[in-house]
Amino acid sequence: MASKIKIPHTYVIIFSVIVIAAVFTWFIPGGAFEREKIVTSSGTSEVIKVNSFHYTDNSPQTWQIFSAFYKGFIRSPKIIVFILILGGAFWLINESKAIDMGVFAFLKKSNKLNRYRVIRFLGVNNIIITLVMLMFSFFGAVFGMAEETIAFVVIFVPMAISMGYDSIVGVCMCFVGAGIGFAGCLMNPFTLGIAQEIAGLRLFSGLEYRFIIWLVVNITGISYVLWYAARVKKNPKKSIVYQEDSYWREHHAKADLQVSVKSITPTWVAYFSVLAAIIAAAIHWPQNPIRLGTSEIILPVLPVMALLFAITGFLAVRKSVQAFVLNILIFTILFLVVGVTGFEWGLLELAALFFGMALVAGIAMGKNATEITRSFVAGAKDIMSAALVVGLASGIIVILEDGKIIDTLLFGISKSIAGTGKIATLSLMYLFQSGLNMIITSGTAKAALVMPILRDISDMVSLSKQATVTAFHIGDGFTNMITPTSGVLIGVLEMARIPFSKWFSWAWKLILILVIIGWIMLIPTVTMQLNGY
Repeated sequence: MASKIKIPHTYVIIFSVIVIAAVFTWFIPGGAFEREKIVTSSGTSEVIKVNSFHYTDNSPQTWQIFSAFYKGFIRSPKIIVFILILGGAFWLINESKAIDMGVFAFLKKSNKLNRYRVIRFLGVNNIIITLVMLMFSFFGAVFGMAEETIAFVVIFVPMAISMGYDSIVGVCMCFVGAGIGFAGCLMNPFTLGIAQEIAGLRLFSGLEYRFIIWLVVNITGISYVLWYAARVKKNPKKSIVYQEDSYWREHHAKADLQVSVKSITPTWVAYFSVLAAIIAAAIHWPQNPIRLGTSEIILPVLPVMALLFAITGFLAVRKSVQAFVLNILIFTILFLVVGVTGFEWGLLELAALFFGMALVAGIAMGKNATEITRSFVAGAKDIMSAALVVGLASGIIVILEDGKIIDTLLFGISKSIAGTGKIATLSLMYLFQSGLNMIITSGTAKAALVMPILRDISDMVSLSKQATVTAFHIGDGFTNMITPTSGVLIGVLEMARIPFSKWFSWAWKLILILVIIGWIMLIPTVTMQLNGY
């Protein structure tokens, strides 16, 4: 019998890509575009001057493949540090068993809905998966949620395991949901907004057809996940990550609600301290903006949250330590959403938020400063492999940039696209954008780099600029969920303890289906009269 093919470790796969990238720098000539800065509604962006490309001396990479790991860390410090802080923070949360008890209580209550015939027919778990994915898809479509999904992995993976599924389903609930929404791109100012401004279009025009695209890709993606989830539910041992999920089964078994620890004095101290901080923030910001695309609503968000925390926190402390820690986690997530949509928070603020959550949880459990520190360090140590692999993956981009071949690749592809018919040009743009995700993962950076090129190509063949923008934002979303150069994907997989090779072997079918559906949705932008096109 032939021996089973052994799939290399994620580190081996990524380092192999680094070597291949270095080989490319020997054969592809160097080149560069001149760049200029433009002001958009999302800030200042650096864009390419289309006719400014010129060849330069390339810089073949040799020993630099060994320094790519170091430079990769320098290139992606935000995600790396964010992952380490999340590891430490959620180690403290997990020590309290708050997530396990919360998941168990949620599923216990949701199963009571089976008494309704319609719910029983649809399936409670199917409804939960669908609603969670739609929520993250909306976040991805409106403000480009990506890095933030890393924090949700340690919540939805244990939930998926408790529901009888696997870690892949848990990752799909948050990360894939957000990725699908990112491709649908209803009003994301950081990708769609920049792309439309560069193309000379009215901001967020063409929303009607993009909403249809968003619905179609969501129906496709969620249906696939539900189909897979049903297969795993039937026989969990057939899951490709069954062995890896042993960690979650051992560390996040269904918690017995009877082992709840009664609140202690430090729990009350934590409650009043957090309440005082929220009240102070509410006094300082009595009215808060919530921004969705170009729309902005002024609401008393922080005062309302202060009132809610005063009530829910008090009730939680009276119940148990675990209930209070779970309440802190829920409000941390709420503040994440408010911070991103209202105060333009980035990873710096989110890292501070989760670090604060960890300290409050540790105090609430009665830990002293040394015990909190030891637990936090243990969590950071446990997740260190995720930080390392993000740095290594960033090394791929470092090699291509230092080899001075990225602009040459952009120029060569743009030349091959020009001169074809409208549908062919649009299809090639879409294919180009989908492949470019292997090199550049930031949606904002891609919009600034490639839209000036695509805009001029669309003029050559009298192609609607709105159709060009649509090809850009659909192509920008799907393949990001499978490329090893994406620090967000690698961070998510490492948090979920899913090897990249196993994720790839599972995800490529879903990604291929979504890419094909995305291409089909592009055709009407050329063949039909659509509002805004």
